[in-house]
Amino acid sequence: MIITLAQLQIQPSKEQAFLDAAKLLTEASQQEEGNVSYTLKKDIEQEHTFTMVELWTGMDAVQHHNESAHFKAFAEKAPAFLAAPLSVQMFQGEELKLS
Repeated sequence: MIITLAQLQIQPSKEQAFLDAAKLLTEASQQEEGNVSYTLKKDIEQEHTFTMVELWTGMDAVQHHNESAHFKAFAEKAPAFLAAPLSVQMFQGEELKLS
């Protein structure tokens, strides 16, 4: 499983436009083959800070996502929303089954 964490600091005046664009991205991404989960989380300690949490079945699914029209449309708009550089981390992992 591929786990992607994308942290975004948003300009306060652009937050609603960001949320509208992120909703479209999230809804479309959740429908993609190979997507396990795709959610946007709001930081409760840092104002106007969000983390996109993505779980994918593999790198092929991530690459397909990065080439999708909805991802490209969001990526084109994102710089106008950001108050700081985007921070992206990717991990490879597997779910642990707890007994």
